[in-house]
Amino acid sequence: MNTQTLIIGGGLTGLALAYRLQQAGHDYLLVEARGRFGGRIKSLTVDGQNFDLGPSWIWQGQHRVAALLEHFNLPVFAQWSAGTQLYEQASGDVVQNAGFMSMAGSMRIGGGTSALTDALVQALDPARICTNAAVRQIGTGPRAMLENGDIITAQQIVIAVPPRIAAQVTFEPSLPLAALSALAAIPTWMGAHAKCVAVYPTPFWRANGMSGDASSRRGPLAEIHDASPMDGDLGALFGFVGLPAAIRAQAGDALKDAALAQFVNLFGPQASAPIALHLEDWSQAPFTAAPADATPPPGHPAYRKPQALDAIWHGQLIFAVTEMAPDNGGLIEGALAAADTAAADILTR
Repeated sequence: MNTQTLIIGGGLTGLALAYRLQQAGHDYLLVEARGRFGGRIKSLTVDGQNFDLGPSWIWQGQHRVAALLEHFNLPVFAQWSAGTQLYEQASGDVVQNAGFMSMAGSMRIGGGTSALTDALVQALDPARICTNAAVRQIGTGPRAMLENGDIITAQQIVIAVPPRIAAQVTFEPSLPLAALSALAAIPTWMGAHAKCVAVYPTPFWRANGMSGDASSRRGPLAEIHDASPMDGDLGALFGFVGLPAAIRAQAGDALKDAALAQFVNLFGPQASAPIALHLEDWSQAPFTAAPADATPPPGHPAYRKPQALDAIWHGQLIFAVTEMAPDNGGLIEGALAAADTAAADILTR
């Protein structure tokens, strides 16, 4: 099998890059190891409504995502922030308006963030994209060998997966030590996180004068937000789990039970009967997080592409992912920035 550009990874960067190349009439093939596209963009679907399990927010001034949403006629709406903010003390006592609306002013995508990746998938030639196609080895030529033994040759290969996942691939010949070290040193954004989403028949807390926004010293959820969809009657709350990855892995269903009890403590007995309750632990996703990602970075890293990853194999190996974006690294906008940079490189050769 041969193509001009092989894209490894069907997350937002890989999909956006494939779309850019397709629009330019450039031959490509995109392979994704998972059984679905989207990467860290993933939804829980309940009664036809999508609820974000990965990234949720975009912001004013992020022109790339704004342009792509307009292109696909996808709406945006403001993160709900009207009403009382709650603070749960270590004792379990709940105090009103002792914190601040941490995501007030952010925007969300109608239909969930997966509406964007779904639109890209629908726009791509189905003969040029495939799932369940994990790459085992990448070699000069360049070429890639899949887990099933298939070999794909190309003029250039774009690696659009988190850097630490890329470092787990076998390269033949091996990449320079500085390049491998650079890949392994870049934290996977969201790699240490877990989100718990509870879906309800209505956003009842709004009628009770609450915003759905809460912070906690008790846990297990450290930060909670309204995750209700733009349209429809359903309501949803989601929280970031504040426990370390190792403890989450041992807790099992007890963690969801504790999260539900916390929703009840914060928002009252109506929170006790969600129609869906889902925990997404990204640290346990093998094509997203490496073992080193179990420990989160102390803050938002200053993501940039390390110089050691430039001009690998005379430019035939290109790294393109939000953690290496020229701006907005780690964010949805950064994923699109990485795709734009790679497309400009490929199409000007």
